[in-house]
Amino acid sequence: MKKLHLITIIASVFLLQACVHKIVTVPTKVAYKTTKGVVKGTVAVGKAIIPGDSDDDETE
Repeated sequence: MKKLHLITIIASVFLLQACVHKIVTVPTKVAYKTTKGVVKGTVAVGKAIIPGDSDDDETE
């Protein structure tokens, strides 16, 4: 009977790993994509506001 309990616990651990992996990775992916978009927007606004030489200038 003890072997049956041990096998059941081990099987449950392996089956729950997929759930835990999904719970951890999905919010991380959402946070990464959101942060990436915010940073790109901030860089674009900073380039538009801060005066200075442009990379598009022709070189002589």
